[in-house]
Amino acid sequence: MNKKYFIERKNKLITRAEEIVNKCEEEKRELTEDEAEELAEIRDDVKRIKDALNISDDLDEMKDKAPQTNTEEKKPPMSEAETRALEEEKAFADALRGIVSQNNRAAATNFTDTNSVTIPETIADKIWTKVVDKSPILERSTRYNMKGDLVLPYYDETKDKITVAWSEEFTELESHAGDFTQITLKGYLAGALSLISNKLINNSKFDIVNFVVEQMSDSISEFIENTLLNSSASVDGLKGVTQTITTASATAITADEVIKLKDSIKDVFQNNAIWIMSNATRTALRLLKDSTGRYLLNDDINSAFGTTLLGKDVYVSDNMPEIAAGNNVIYYGDMSGLVTKFSEDEDIQILREKYATMHATGVVAWIEFDAKVADTQAIAKMTMKNQ
Repeated sequence: MNKKYFIERKNKLITRAEEIVNKCEEEKRELTEDEAEELAEIRDDVKRIKDALNISDDLDEMKDKAPQTNTEEKKPPMSEAETRALEEEKAFADALRGIVSQNNRAAATNFTDTNSVTIPETIADKIWTKVVDKSPILERSTRYNMKGDLVLPYYDETKDKITVAWSEEFTELESHAGDFTQITLKGYLAGALSLISNKLINNSKFDIVNFVVEQMSDSISEFIENTLLNSSASVDGLKGVTQTITTASATAITADEVIKLKDSIKDVFQNNAIWIMSNATRTALRLLKDSTGRYLLNDDINSAFGTTLLGKDVYVSDNMPEIAAGNNVIYYGDMSGLVTKFSEDEDIQILREKYATMHATGVVAWIEFDAKVADTQAIAKMTMKNQ
């Protein structure tokens, strides 16, 4: 029995039920007949899945208690990479708790001392994988991992472009061409510090490794996403988006403006396009309707983020500005038009002694990255009117 599939299916059903109830609460109304019927179906499906999982658990328990025979299938031996990952995870957990034995040093040779410990490569890879997974903007961007500057040439037809026109014999063709230019991505240093309670660390039953992975990936992902959306003194991020729809009002967005924003992106980029906005902006768009009276924004459990707008997935980011005069409140397009460059090495260390007086342990991560828009046709933004 594929337990993972049934558990994920159960969770999706429960999430859908919560969305229906929350929507009714937000709109201050009773359940419609269709919603009540859907909730009843969800309840029955969840009960059947739970019963199936309970039966599966009972069968597994019976198998565990059954006498072992020589014909029982043996588990294949772990690969060298799997063995190394387990050893380094154990060594890392011990290092967090101040236990660095000779065996653990051998498992993670980059452990220098108990005061400052560099996180093993396998753990750092887990953190970085989760950083990418937690930010769809970063995940969908065109990513490069390399040291030094990255120079990307591209063809710019903003001022002029190659044209084809009817002509007569012995008549000179008029010359037209775009410009070949380039963008350069450098490496700008940023640090993230997370303090972890020593009380948690010293609890032997607490999964301290995964906790550190989650803490650091959350911090790094939030920082990178905020920089990509709002830029910084050094990193441009989506600052280079040139296609703009400016609203007629400084405090409201119309359905026509949303449609114009979507249609400002050429069809070749529409297939992988997504919407990016704040939660408050998404709430405001829930009330918008098209010319036929249909809501533009819809809940969709089959979509990547649970909501679609004009048929495209809506990603809500806490880093997006709210609806206010002059703010860039919505981005739309194919995020592969955004190029991100990271250094090949992520420096993540444990600091034990520095925060000992706080009964805490510090985990610090240093990253080096840059980001710019490489294809201005792929992404557009909606900017609120200045008052």
